[in-house]
Amino acid sequence: MKVLVIGGAGYIGSHVVKELMKAGHTVAVFDNLSSGLRANLFPENEFIYGNILISADLDKAFARGFDAFVHLAAFKAAGESMVEPEKYSVNNITGTLNILNSAVAHGCKFMVFSSSAAVFGEPKYLPIDENHPKNPENYYGFTKLKIEEIMEWYEKLRGLKFASLRYFNAAGYDVDGFPCGLEQKPANLLPVIMETACGLRKQMKVFGTDYDTRDGTCIRDYVHVTDLATAHVKALEYIAKSGESLKVNLGSEKGVTVKEMLDMSRKITGKEIPAEFAGRRAGDPASLIATSAFAREKLGWVPQHSDVETLIQSTWNAYRKAFSV
Repeated sequence: MKVLVIGGAGYIGSHVVKELMKAGHTVAVFDNLSSGLRANLFPENEFIYGNILISADLDKAFARGFDAFVHLAAFKAAGESMVEPEKYSVNNITGTLNILNSAVAHGCKFMVFSSSAAVFGEPKYLPIDENHPKNPENYYGFTKLKIEEIMEWYEKLRGLKFASLRYFNAAGYDVDGFPCGLEQKPANLLPVIMETACGLRKQMKVFGTDYDTRDGTCIRDYVHVTDLATAHVKALEYIAKSGESLKVNLGSEKGVTVKEMLDMSRKITGKEIPAEFAGRRAGDPASLIATSAFAREKLGWVPQHSDVETLIQSTWNAYRKAFSV
């Protein structure tokens, strides 16, 4: 298929592009490079500079003719979304509406969307399956849930077929070592740990030590970015072949605490990694762990690289190379 990857110069996007190419698809990248990097672009792919908030940019892109598109252009910092909801409303919701309107106007009817486990909020039970109640605890998660609802309406009214991939915590870097640029201003745990290990931060913060978990810090289900990228390809091929939309959870099915991730990172990097323990951050559930049984059933997806050691080592390799540590 001919696939437009919106946000394809970003961290997850560049990995998705690589896996789509490996699977034989023709890929073009649409990105405004606000967080994506030119270093993440592959020379064999067409690059379209544009902004999802400018409908004319999207119309020009979709007018080139695409069978499908992948949407990875949403803002994703949960903490930031709680203090700047306007920013997330405009980019995530309005931007997605612009994408959908341009896509259906030009006959592009297959979509893969990077959703999030944040749509669920505080777990009512673990592990979290696709039918778990949706009650986001941060505004970022709310925007992802609203986008899922909007896609359902576009399926009913415009025939859009979609796959909504509810990532748990994306982490790691390409295990083959392709030169993906590092995330800009990362807010997620593992890149923050690595920035501290490299000396880019004097110390990091651990938010909350009094959760009802085995060591008092938050538990998260980390899934390697290469495994996520593979899921995008499988999901796209599934909806194109079956004509069936779907929503699936993508996780390793294992929970790791913040302290465990920090301690293992110290062991692997050999660095002290100073950490300050702070109060809880608004919108952070105590524990999030997935069941990916539905993804296994529908997509045949099984994570290959999402063990803690590979997640940390692949990230450390990328940071060590970038900063000559």
